[in-house]
Amino acid sequence: MDIKQEEISTLHEISINKNKLIKTVNDNAAERPVAVIMPMLYKEIKNNALETIAKSLKKCNYLNEIIIPLAAKNEKEFIQVKRFFSDLKIPHLIMWCNGPRIEKLLGELKKIEGMNLLKYRGKGRDVWLAMGIASIKNYAIALHDADVLNYTEMVPTKLLYPIVEHELDFKFNKGYYARVNLQKRIIYGRVFRLFLHPLLQSFIDLMGSEPDFVRFLRSFRYPISGEFALTSDLARDVDIPGDWGLEIGIMAEMYRNVQSKRICQTDLGFYDHKHQKIGSDDTGLTKMTGDILKTLLRVLIEEDHIEISRESLIALRVLYQRHAQDCVRQYHADAHFNDLKYDRHMEETMVEKFSQQIMNAGINYMRKPVGTRIPDWLRTISARRKIREQLLDCVIADNE
Repeated sequence: MDIKQEEISTLHEISINKNKLIKTVNDNAAERPVAVIMPMLYKEIKNNALETIAKSLKKCNYLNEIIIPLAAKNEKEFIQVKRFFSDLKIPHLIMWCNGPRIEKLLGELKKIEGMNLLKYRGKGRDVWLAMGIASIKNYAIALHDADVLNYTEMVPTKLLYPIVEHELDFKFNKGYYARVNLQKRIIYGRVFRLFLHPLLQSFIDLMGSEPDFVRFLRSFRYPISGEFALTSDLARDVDIPGDWGLEIGIMAEMYRNVQSKRICQTDLGFYDHKHQKIGSDDTGLTKMTGDILKTLLRVLIEEDHIEISRESLIALRVLYQRHAQDCVRQYHADAHFNDLKYDRHMEETMVEKFSQQIMNAGINYMRKPVGTRIPDWLRTISARRKIREQLLDCVIADNE
């Protein structure tokens, strides 16, 4: 354990008083109302993790509301999810993001105001929709996934505390954690360990210096974690990708809009959730790495004015493979020291797959470098002043 501080303030778990944290959030929530957004897929009601999360959320009496953006194929699935959360006493809304009411509203927005939000699908759009209604009457919003196996009430508490506590008064808090399953004795977090971390070092080598946005990302312990909290004014002012580039996209918006002294990261301890298969270009971890790369390229072009070509992608790929192989060697040593299981061949195979995505996703990005971001809520409100309230009406009607 270390207590190292860098550019971004880090709140370590050394000797926290859990009851005090909860009480502080509870006391401040009277003046600064808070909400949780938990995006989920229908299939997650069959996982043990969701039951644990629901039980823990019941202890978070300080929450003003819980918003659950849901991707469901039909009304039957939507009703089952509503029933699953029916005994949750804290005010909550199940948001059927691809349901007929919301689709109709977005269709009207496209037809009348010319904003086509229907073309975006996936977690990014679902989170964007939920941020719209969560930002109406809350000061701060915490976001986390619906598949956290070792979830407790301290996850939202730790995320919200630095934002609602007046003495700290941060505007954005990023959660970080150790992706290790101690029962199975396996190290996870493969996309960060084997892709993003060595990729950022590769950009430094390629450019001969460290771009400012790369430095910003490297100052976080876990820049692609899905757990973070932010103030509602920020939630209204972020352009986010509609795909797996969501987390990098959020980080880019914080880099642009918030002074680093108003940003922190908080230790959430050990953390385990479902683990996706490596997949192909369009599925699993491989698709995720491609989406992350495209978002990263866009931000680096915008912020640091880097130039991308086929030749630079080839060089980036060569540099990435070298750094990623070094990471495999290092994690093998760490696993060996801690008596953890480590499949070196599988990790090397992932590196090869991720390496190919640098070319595939990079070339795809060059063919279509724009049109991947959802407009921020400020622009959407400018197009239709009461759009958030109309969206909330749709969600309330669905939940009756």
